[in-house]
Amino acid sequence: MIYLDYSATTPVNEEVLNSFVESARRFPGNPNSLHRLGVEAQEMIEKATNQIAKIVGCKGSEIIYTSGASESNNLAIKGIAFQYQNRGKHIITTHLEHSSVREPMEFLIRCGYEVSYVDIKEDGKVDLEQLQSLLRDDTILVSIHAVNSELGIIQPISEIGKILRDYPKCYFHVDMTQAVGKMSISLENVDLASFAAHKFYGLKGIGVLIKKEKVQLEPLIHGGKSTTSYRSGTPALPLIVSLAKALRLACLDLDKKYHMVEEKNQYLRNCLEKYDEVYINSPKDAIPHILNISILGVKPETMLHALEEKDIFISTQSACSSSHSSSKPVFFLTKDEKRASSSIRISLSYLTTMEELNVFLQVFDACYQRLLSLRRG
Repeated sequence: MIYLDYSATTPVNEEVLNSFVESARRFPGNPNSLHRLGVEAQEMIEKATNQIAKIVGCKGSEIIYTSGASESNNLAIKGIAFQYQNRGKHIITTHLEHSSVREPMEFLIRCGYEVSYVDIKEDGKVDLEQLQSLLRDDTILVSIHAVNSELGIIQPISEIGKILRDYPKCYFHVDMTQAVGKMSISLENVDLASFAAHKFYGLKGIGVLIKKEKVQLEPLIHGGKSTTSYRSGTPALPLIVSLAKALRLACLDLDKKYHMVEEKNQYLRNCLEKYDEVYINSPKDAIPHILNISILGVKPETMLHALEEKDIFISTQSACSSSHSSSKPVFFLTKDEKRASSSIRISLSYLTTMEELNVFLQVFDACYQRLLSLRRG
């Protein structure tokens, strides 16, 4: 098997899985219980939380555990919108966001909120001048991802945060799902940040929303004591402990791993750009873990299944996007419907080997030639 869909989810690290199993066995108590088993479980959660906080650069009290990045994004966006609706109902985002950001925005529009979409420049980055022109006294939230999940575009989060410093009633939410565990991040001038463990070799079902102390949220889930008042439910101790382990391991030798992926990405680019009907959609300065291409005249799902027959796995869009639809991010970047409707995403890891890439390229070439010949009749 050759797995090239790491941006959808990553295989769990064995050490992370072991930490999950061990903590589940050693700490059977409910962390909210007052007896000894509950206290021991709570102490273990606090230890894991402090580890996570130290790595990402926040306070332990600013960490909210969720079921994943989608819940974190929903809690950040809806939580701000309903908490501060008396200040205003204007929100700013982009057309490049993940569906777990886009769809909450559409929901809020139906609730009477106004959402403005900032333009992106030719390189996919946010137009900072236009962003500044969109900001108003009643703007309560700006939500822009750190890294686009389909194209790998890296947004200028630091510059955006500096602009928003002059708007103290407006909060800045960053979806960092495709950044954490892959590249260095900074929470300076960021009020809320989302990520999930399964993107960096952790388990599915556990995510984080970092919420700075000055920020208040209206919860999505009410009822019952938890690690925070902003998200009720029995704390999932084994998942929390495993997330801390996954994050620590992912951030070891982070720069070295990043450069390893860069080399593989460049090799793929050089090989794929030789094909007449292949267009590279990911900008050159995108995160190297994602390489988005379009094969004109070939349906994405057709190429996906052709590769799958040879035990090679890629994706057509973000795993959470609607199937059989054009890629919105590719369209807004390229302004080309044909490229948007024929894009596929190859996503890499430091675990990806050159041998795997060479096999992929051989199979890709055979599939490419066969599918184009069928199209030509």
